[in-house]
Amino acid sequence: MEAFISRITTNPRQCGGRPCIRGMRIRVADVLQLFAAGLSAEQVLAEMPDLEAADLQAALQYAARQIDYPRLAA
Repeated sequence: MEAFISRITTNPRQCGGRPCIRGMRIRVADVLQLFAAGLSAEQVLAEMPDLEAADLQAALQYAARQIDYPRLAA
C-alpha cells in the first residue's frame, strides 16, 4: 500500500500545493471528481491518458487516509 501512496506528490509551487499524481498537474481531487461523476476506472484512464491504473488506486487510498482519523465529539 505504501507504494501507491508514493505516487502522490505535493509541491507548493504546483497546483497550489494540492496533492497531485506523480508530479504531474493532475490533482488527486481531479481523479476523485471523475469517479464521483460516475466514470469507471477505464473511462478515467481514457480521459487522462498520462495516468496509470496504479495512480487511480493511489488517489483512492490517499483520500481514504485523509478522512480516516478520529474525531472528538463536542
